[in-house]
Amino acid sequence: MNTFTDSFTINGITLSAQPVCRQNEVLTPDALDFVAKLHRATADRRQELLRARRTRHAEIAAGADPRFLRETEHIRNDPSWRVAPPAPGLEDRRVEITGPVDRKMTINALNSGAKVWLADMEDSSTPSWRNVIQGQLNLTDALERRIDFTSPEGKEYKLKAAEELPTIVVRPRGWHLPEKHMLINGEPIAGGIVDFGLYFFHNARHLLAQGKGPYFYLPKIENHLEARLWNDIFILAQDLLGIPQGTIRATVLIETITAAFEMEEILYELRDHAAGLNAGRWDYIFSLIKNFRTRGPRFVLPDRAQVTMTAPFMRAYTEQLVRACHKRGAMAIGGMAAAVPNRKDEAANANAFEKVRADKTREANDGFDGSWVAHPDLVPVCREVFDSVLGQKPNQLDRLREDVTPDDRALINVAATHGTITEQGIRNNIEVGIRYIESWLRGNGAVAIHNLMEDVATAEISRSQLWQWISAQAITDHGRIVSHEWVNELVDKEFGALKRIDGDRFEDARDIFEEVTLGHDFPSFLTLPAYARYLTDAHEVPGPDLVDLA
Repeated sequence: MNTFTDSFTINGITLSAQPVCRQNEVLTPDALDFVAKLHRATADRRQELLRARRTRHAEIAAGADPRFLRETEHIRNDPSWRVAPPAPGLEDRRVEITGPVDRKMTINALNSGAKVWLADMEDSSTPSWRNVIQGQLNLTDALERRIDFTSPEGKEYKLKAAEELPTIVVRPRGWHLPEKHMLINGEPIAGGIVDFGLYFFHNARHLLAQGKGPYFYLPKIENHLEARLWNDIFILAQDLLGIPQGTIRATVLIETITAAFEMEEILYELRDHAAGLNAGRWDYIFSLIKNFRTRGPRFVLPDRAQVTMTAPFMRAYTEQLVRACHKRGAMAIGGMAAAVPNRKDEAANANAFEKVRADKTREANDGFDGSWVAHPDLVPVCREVFDSVLGQKPNQLDRLREDVTPDDRALINVAATHGTITEQGIRNNIEVGIRYIESWLRGNGAVAIHNLMEDVATAEISRSQLWQWISAQAITDHGRIVSHEWVNELVDKEFGALKRIDGDRFEDARDIFEEVTLGHDFPSFLTLPAYARYLTDAHEVPGPDLVDLA
């Protein structure tokens, strides 16, 4: 273990966290030098792009609806370009399991029978220093097949012997999230650079020796220029390690409303490294609410539970995504169904399976090449659905969806969404928001609440819906105006009903929830104030809401 406790500088990077066991295996001088080079080459551009985000958001708030870009029309109209062919291990992606990179979930995901594991360092993983370092160790240990885990109850977890593991695709943090424990000249390095850089440096050559490669999911991208920055990072990283260009492959999550208008352009920027696009549905809904939250009734959505994938604006989003991908030879990967099996409740379990099967059937029939699940029990369900459509084919890249016409107005046709706002929907948003934030503060980023998988994205929907309803003076199905005072009363009631445990963080969670939900200002991401002021490693303890993948 390293011995620094306050701060220590190696190759220009100042580390300012309490040491974590085995972190010297991750934070080697050469690895830190590599990360520093990536940071120095891109830090100014990243800040420029974040400023451009704020400008774009202000323009939308002022009434400028996003449209397909005129300046990139030549890219969309050029039939000659395609992305690189599928890389080894990414030809067949019919079932992908998602989850954080803690030790137990790493083992269970790799034993699940899925084709791909999305190793998530973002929305389902609290970015505490301990989680950041241990996540890197768990990935390397898994690739070297030396990972195991014994629970406090004595249950042992090991990788299945002599079985090919799912292809690992790592999701680093988005551009907006800093790593406050790693500084260069007093400024934090981007969390995404840390996650990508450390994983790539330590594992790229080993992955190539195994016949696969370093593959990534890119989150929260808002436009093609942000994709271009990632592409430049890939080029630099491969050059620094002497690895052939095009070795890295990336799947971009289309989970912001602005990115939906630039899907082909995003693929074009990453074309030598592009693997596909994913329909990141929950963050996509959050992004829409965030961008249009002050634009009046036209953009007010009903209860979260009523915003389904059959809503016209969501259908336009997914169908246009499949069309864009297959036109350019890229994989189209479906979103995660939120239902989580409950092995203690057969009726609830059957209901969850039915919902997931219906969701995956729609995606497979729409032309998606694969889809996400969050629980090992759902892998066979998703596989069965895609097997019935794909048969012996590894994907549906030959299905071009020429029946779909690109329509930028359809992407924001929110007014056609049917549904109501209910008091129960308000209460559910409050409960989910506070309970999720509390768990996140204790280091648990994947939470099962009422048989639904909750992560940062769904917590963001919960708090942004409330903010928007209050701002728009929305009216419930019983004719009551959603006012600041009423929501505050319901927060008191829901908070009082929460089951408390020793060492919980509910007081802090309520403070954060009220700040990001009931304040005049709207923080762009709830994780930013939570990470800056509330997240401390000392509070990380297991909680009762952590998803059990046993």
